[in-house]
Amino acid sequence: MESLKNPVGLRDNEDKELLQTPAATGTLEQADFIAEDPWRVLRIQGEIVEGFDALSCLPAAISIFGSARLGPGNAYYEACRETSRLLVKAGYAVITGGGPGLMAAGNQGALEANGISVGCSIQLPNEPVHNEYQTITLRFRYFFVRKLMFIKYSVGFLIFPGGYGTLDELFEALTLVQTDKIDHFPVILFGRDYWQGLIDWLKNSPLHTGCLGREDLALFSLTDDPREAVSIIEKVTKTRRRAGIE
Repeated sequence: MESLKNPVGLRDNEDKELLQTPAATGTLEQADFIAEDPWRVLRIQGEIVEGFDALSCLPAAISIFGSARLGPGNAYYEACRETSRLLVKAGYAVITGGGPGLMAAGNQGALEANGISVGCSIQLPNEPVHNEYQTITLRFRYFFVRKLMFIKYSVGFLIFPGGYGTLDELFEALTLVQTDKIDHFPVILFGRDYWQGLIDWLKNSPLHTGCLGREDLALFSLTDDPREAVSIIEKVTKTRRRAGIE
């Protein structure tokens, strides 16, 4: 199933246009504002409605995040692919950002295990739309709508090595859990060598200065083992089901 395909002639960077302040462009006239931003709300609404419609019947799903730059043959790619296979065998759907690299690995593993493999890609200039390993393909114009889908339809986040985009998803999830804006689902960092430096910094700087509490550092787990990652997710989600949270 495919949805939210890019219509012919759609502009390449509507996120940027939306976030551009009129003061920076010199278009402060009321007529310009009325002609542009309020009408964007309808496109945003349409994306939300289509996303909700496409994903509303998903079983419990895990969102997998990671770099678009680490492809087949990379150790993290193979680990992500295997973890995704195991998640499907444990009864979960898999959601990724729909792009290449570790996102493709997550979708590939799910598809190979005959599971539900969702790709929520983002419209970016000069980048591929989506990888080929998806059973449900969604394409979004706006980052914040895409991120809403990850949060709303996931019961856990699995964070593989990645750059700014991956870090953004990681810290947004941790912030939402910390502030009790979402239920406390598992957030798992995969790759001790990759993430240990960040964890050390969190302990030595934010924790040491009082910007974080020790309980905040307990909001995520760290592993190098696909089976352990799935086991952590299963333990948390089963406990939540017994408590009637899900």
